[in-house]
Amino acid sequence: MLRVHFTAGDLARVRVLDEPHPLWEVLLSLHLLQTQQGAVAFGGWRRGVRSSPPPLVRMLTTLARPKGYSPDFLTPPIDALDLDTALEAVLGTGKRRLRTDIGVLATEVAVPAWVGGVADGDVATLGRLAEAVRDYHAVALAPHWPVIRAQVRASRTRRAELAVSGGIGHMLDTLHPGARWDGSVLEVPYPVDQDLRLGGRGLTLVPSFFCWQHPITLADPDHRPMLVYPVERSLDWANGDGEPRSGPRPQSLGALLGHTRAAVLLTIAERPHLTTTQLARILGTSPASASQHTTVLREAGLVNTHRHNGSAIHTLSSRGTTLLAEPLRQQTA
Repeated sequence: MLRVHFTAGDLARVRVLDEPHPLWEVLLSLHLLQTQQGAVAFGGWRRGVRSSPPPLVRMLTTLARPKGYSPDFLTPPIDALDLDTALEAVLGTGKRRLRTDIGVLATEVAVPAWVGGVADGDVATLGRLAEAVRDYHAVALAPHWPVIRAQVRASRTRRAELAVSGGIGHMLDTLHPGARWDGSVLEVPYPVDQDLRLGGRGLTLVPSFFCWQHPITLADPDHRPMLVYPVERSLDWANGDGEPRSGPRPQSLGALLGHTRAAVLLTIAERPHLTTTQLARILGTSPASASQHTTVLREAGLVNTHRHNGSAIHTLSSRGTTLLAEPLRQQTA
């Protein structure tokens, strides 16, 4: 669990980035590239990148491992959200920071000799690292950037609406299905136990397209505080033309929906805010089975889940609403 501790002054300094952070998207997409996670949302994109891997991608995956520590200097806390400026910030990282970050990485995994050049601030090695990031971004992210940007901006708009209608606390409490806000501390699911004390520095929220399952932050609490959180994605975003489609492809539906999951979607659509136990009772199945189906649907972007008084509450996402158009209702009747 990650606990973010706010002061009264910090609440006045919460902001949400209005553009994708290019280096967070690079880092988190590299994490997904090396796993099979999010098969419905990212499987097609992953197959495309793996079929024609960018040059020097192994240089990046050495540093950006899918599990454990990734060096903080790869995602500098900057305001100018273009790739050139972001890479300038990386190349301008001080030697002490580089040595510290690579030292932490080396305690978790054996690193090749060239990584020592990064730790020493070697200009040529850092230049190759920047080249690797540019090549990867051009192949894996740039073709989809209009979709990534549109859905990040939509998430920011939604955050703003929640802050206006319910206050900053409500906006934080709904940041993630597992988020909890008690008036001074924001708790979010995290792979390790960590506390982030803002101490009047405020908090920058970073909506991220490739953030998966839980929010993420920098490991060093002395950095300017940033909390990266996953946005809702259209199911068939990686269609190659840079434009989101109105609905998923038939093969995606075939992989996702059987009779039971279609029934789960229809039930949630007709009775929003059901708990998992209530959903299981209506469907005549076990709570464990209902939870499994809602997990798959949530990972596909069709269902939203939040917790209230210890119970998981399910509602249909905008993508789920699009999916359950009249033709599909007739098919699953």
